[in-house]
Amino acid sequence: MTTTRTLLTAVPSTDQESVTAWMQAGNCRRYETEIFFPSDGAGVDRARAICSRCPIVDRCLDYALENRIEHGVWGGCSERERRRILRRRNLAPAV
Repeated sequence: MTTTRTLLTAVPSTDQESVTAWMQAGNCRRYETEIFFPSDGAGVDRARAICSRCPIVDRCLDYALENRIEHGVWGGCSERERRRILRRRNLAPAV
């Protein structure tokens, strides 16, 4: 049995899609989605390794933090790591 795999490419057609058009440059586009939604620490490490070589890792993390994305590895950070970052930002004195 042969399985055909289709890679999706987005063509921005609305304002919301243009806001996320940068995602097309991510290394994660070359991997199965499940890799970035692991159930254990080893899976998180695998996703982090992919993110560490990504040209948009910082933008990805910013997006996840700004949009309060609760699940998955984004910008090389797990859910727990992103919660810590947000807590630190909320505790930081206003400038």
